Amino acid sequence: MNVLLHPTYFPSISQFAAIAQAETVTFEMEDNFQKQTNRNRMYIYSPNGVQMLNIPIKHSSESHQKTKDIKLETAFDWQKQHFKSLEAGYRSSPFFEYFEDAIMPIFEKKHTFLMDLNMETIEIVSKCLGLKLSYNKTEEYFREVDFSDFRNLANGKKDSYQFEAYTQVFEEKHGYINNLSILDLLFNEGRYALDYLKNQQL
Repeated sequence: MNVLLHPTYFPSISQFAAIAQAETVTFEMEDNFQKQTNRNRMYIYSPNGVQMLNIPIKHSSESHQKTKDIKLETAFDWQKQHFKSLEAGYRSSPFFEYFEDAIMPIFEKKHTFLMDLNMETIEIVSKCLGLKLSYNKTEEYFREVDFSDFRNLANGKKDSYQFEAYTQVFEEKHGYINNLSILDLLFNEGRYALDYLKNQQL
């Protein structure tokens, strides 16, 4: 399977399932930025249920800005806030402490561009999963492609995949929550996460 995906912030389980099952991965670099998508947000399991973590971006007067040109807003300390939320959600999960040092650079390094940050989250998680990731990048935008187009997964509202349940930290309070950020699977399942991703139906 050859797949085309948008690089998103600590992508959803569906996106990582596509990456894990792909023979070749191509990342879309030439699209226009769309608000209210997972390009700059992820969903985690918090003590109160689903929580959205959103990265603030610099808004431009241009109506169509390419995602690769989107800059991060540095006036807010979103990194500190996001890491605190991850700690609150996953400190008691089986593998948080095991992977904490690996993901920490995302919350310490000052990125300028959203795309660079997203690509780094994908590379870091791939290493944590033990997934050998090699990929291509698009050089122009095609509305239609002749291989598996998973670009719509960047828009959570269009992503309706249902996956097998695994144990989650606050499951007794709020039940199983499907298709959160890959971090939810990683912190709960550790080294079993890659097998899980390869076995999901896409």
